[in-house]
Amino acid sequence: MRVVVQRSKKASVVVNGETVGQIDFGFTVLVGITHEDTEQDVEFVADKIVNLRIFEDDGGKMNLSLLDVGGQILSISQFTLYGDCRKGRRPNFMSAAKPDYAVKLYDLFNEKLRQKGVTVETGIFGEMMDVELINHGPVTLIVESK
Repeated sequence: MRVVVQRSKKASVVVNGETVGQIDFGFTVLVGITHEDTEQDVEFVADKIVNLRIFEDDGGKMNLSLLDVGGQILSISQFTLYGDCRKGRRPNFMSAAKPDYAVKLYDLFNEKLRQKGVTVETGIFGEMMDVELINHGPVTLIVESK
């Protein structure tokens, strides 16, 4: 499992001209799932993300987590995170999980985040989406389960 975490001042996702998810403050996460991922990978990544200490404390140090600051998550499925660009000019997506498998783990991931007390907004799995965000910092990290 591979997730790009972007600290965001605000973010939204639009599908077919309609806003389907938006947050005011927290993380925008792009979620990639490979065919080898399991529920354990989902749990590990969800726990890691909500506890990442990348928000500033009163002293200006990155010392607070999403849970500490009461942030939200905008979660976007993103199979292209497993695009392999090492050969040729067209990415190979063979490492990305098949949609029927990926959607189950993606939904579980979002549910695990909610169980940890985080408000989670999402796009629509498998749809063309327009994602807009203000990346605060900017702070962008990659969290992987393997």
